[in-house]
Amino acid sequence: MTFRDTAWPEGTPCWVDVQVPDPKRAAEFYGPLLGWEFSDQGGYLIALREGRGAAAIGQRPPGGLSAWTTYLAVENADKTAAAIVEAGGRLMLEPGDVGPAGRLALAVDPAGAVFGIWQAGSTTGVQIANVPGTLVWNECLTRDYEGGKAFYEAVFGYSYDALPGGYAYSTLKVDGNIVGGIGELTSPEVSPHWSTYFGAADTDATVEKALSLGGSVLRPAEDSPYGRSAQLADDQGVPFNVISVEG
Repeated sequence: MTFRDTAWPEGTPCWVDVQVPDPKRAAEFYGPLLGWEFSDQGGYLIALREGRGAAAIGQRPPGGLSAWTTYLAVENADKTAAAIVEAGGRLMLEPGDVGPAGRLALAVDPAGAVFGIWQAGSTTGVQIANVPGTLVWNECLTRDYEGGKAFYEAVFGYSYDALPGGYAYSTLKVDGNIVGGIGELTSPEVSPHWSTYFGAADTDATVEKALSLGGSVLRPAEDSPYGRSAQLADDQGVPFNVISVEG
């Protein structure tokens, strides 16, 4: 279990949210599935686990896409936004303040994966992680594996450790600590993206619960060296992953 009430280190995935047409409906799906309660912050629903911020649900803007967005911690959003553009990415949303909570921007990497950056103010990011119902892992899946690594190294200073086994996948490291992953996307039907993994005490039971709540299975539960995982979609069609962790 990880508790944190201070800003996350530069480049660390520090927050996730989902933008959907019907936030209330999403809360009715994710609440029972992941054990979340919610605090309504002006229409932005903060998901709480053990009373601590774990994720959020927001209203999808007109013309927007429904997806889970990974936010990477930064010390200076404006400086990082400039580095994103210089490295070949582009900004979907220029840096702007969210009241006293912090400063954010939304960006697209050169291969097309969307991500956010978050400069902490009064809101530092997730306050609980690595237990059931909380954020466990974030990874960028891209069709330009080497180009993606070069981009994120230039912007966030990542170093990488390639995993064995022949699949193009590396862990992202900040100051020697693993904070996420980047891998080669092989499916022609899936666009480059950042994936979100939430912890599950029992992956198979979580899959069954998701189905009972109107969700669907995109990848059945399977074992891996890192835990039993599955890819699901909520009842509004938004993909996410669950992976087994200890309570």
